[in-house]
Amino acid sequence: MKICKKIIALFFILVFLGTQSCLCVDSFIWDDSILPTSGENATGNFLNLESGSAILIEQNSGKVLYEHNIHEQLRPASVTKVMSILLIMEALDSGKISLTDSVPCSENASHMGGSQIWLNETESLSVDEMLKAICVVSANDCVVAMAEFLAGSEEIFVEQMNARAKELGMNDTHFVNCHGIDEDGHVTSSYDIALMSRELLTKHPSITQYTTIWMDSLRERKVRINQYQ
Repeated sequence: MKICKKIIALFFILVFLGTQSCLCVDSFIWDDSILPTSGENATGNFLNLESGSAILIEQNSGKVLYEHNIHEQLRPASVTKVMSILLIMEALDSGKISLTDSVPCSENASHMGGSQIWLNETESLSVDEMLKAICVVSANDCVVAMAEFLAGSEEIFVEQMNARAKELGMNDTHFVNCHGIDEDGHVTSSYDIALMSRELLTKHPSITQYTTIWMDSLRERKVRINQYQ
């Protein structure tokens, strides 16, 4: 029997393309007829994806519907920020910090390079603005500033990231930084990213207020945002 399941922000498709990663959370129509069997979850790259690893899970139950090399350790790039955002949201929802708190920029944060909003040491942004920059622009400078704000240093924050990963059962993961710029030993898997992404969306659904932004302003400048689709 052909079964169609409408999934609205309930599925994660995580595709690793070489050293690049893509996380998509979107409305999706899943048709069981594309599976090779009508039984358990599908394995193998029968979808002919041009990727090293991929996974499709149902958000509420965590059931794996499709998998391809899901435990292969690969460089996650900016998908690293899913864990950084998870820790930020946990601090927010526990009352440790608030959206209006002012976050300064250190010399270290200002020199991160890569994807950024060019923070400098003379300015501070609110947690709300930092989250917007991290989720929309994947700002390395902002995520480091938030790490230092929450933990005192990026190094301690990364230790917290790895500890949280262990709690979630992310056995394929080791974080070296909080932003995702390639470093030796900084690896994870599509399965582990699904675990932390599910934790983020199920426990902290307000994050979608940032991840669904299409156009907004920061520092009085309006910017167009190309979201993952």
